[in-house]
Amino acid sequence: MTDQNTRHTMRHTQEPGDAQQHGDAPIGGNGDTVTLIIDTSFGSTVGVLGHTPIVESDSRSHVERLQPNIARAMQDAGIGADRIGRIVVGVGPAPFTGLRAGIVAAKAIAYASGAELLGQDILEVQHDWMRRLLHQSSDGRVRHVTLAVNDARRHQLYYALYMDERVLMAMDIDFPADIVRKVIACLESEAGDTDAFVIDIVGHGAQRYSDVWATIQQPDAEASAQQVRQTALSVGRVIDQSVLDQGEEGLAIFAQAAVRRMEGGEALPAEPLYLRRPDVSVPKPLKQVLHHPEHPADAHAHHDVQRPAATGDELR
Repeated sequence: MTDQNTRHTMRHTQEPGDAQQHGDAPIGGNGDTVTLIIDTSFGSTVGVLGHTPIVESDSRSHVERLQPNIARAMQDAGIGADRIGRIVVGVGPAPFTGLRAGIVAAKAIAYASGAELLGQDILEVQHDWMRRLLHQSSDGRVRHVTLAVNDARRHQLYYALYMDERVLMAMDIDFPADIVRKVIACLESEAGDTDAFVIDIVGHGAQRYSDVWATIQQPDAEASAQQVRQTALSVGRVIDQSVLDQGEEGLAIFAQAAVRRMEGGEALPAEPLYLRRPDVSVPKPLKQVLHHPEHPADAHAHHDVQRPAATGDELR
């Protein structure tokens, strides 16, 4: 039975009049290649391209449900592991434990089935989705950019900034207020003949910091006194979802991004993007046990003191 955290239906964010596409190829499969998508960057998403995915939004239990959900997704699609020709796995950026579980599962299936394995980051595809969803373009003197984010916990976000086909700010991790400062500085340097930028913010954790995003267009008094902006900045949509929450369409956008990069000659290793050190660390050496000498010379001295005197029989 499907619980409230497991969904087979698409969460719609499109409003009336929003178009599904933005000049991309039709959504669907890729010839005869069966593609399996696995992502555990936030909760988990598992699905076969062309079919409705299984989405786990509860990040506390998605690791335990991952393997059953993979089997269930393949069963729903009517395929076995031997039919899988390609696996596209999310490589983050995301926290350590959950992200690792999805990548390990994808590698195991690829090894067993001989499928091609491609790693895809979660931030680039958020920008692809926004361009489809909003007909996002940079025309004339108003330019649209995407601030793609993912929840990094500890009041931080993973982020990257995109405009058209360009990466304006490479993926990193920081506190939202610091991200805002970096975005403002970046767009000021990009202004040129541009009069205004509209910033769409998308990804898990975006809505939580809506008060911080408001300072992009309404800087606080201290910031205003220090800097007069030459370019108008405004916040467009703030969407607290991932492209992989968008059902079959989301799977297609995710897979298409990986295939496009592969065909462009990029290496797509299935290796995790943590962007910060994991919480675990190598333990420090244990302290010396009581009465154990620290130096070899002490050991001989200790041994000589404790050794009993030889008897006459031992000397013969």
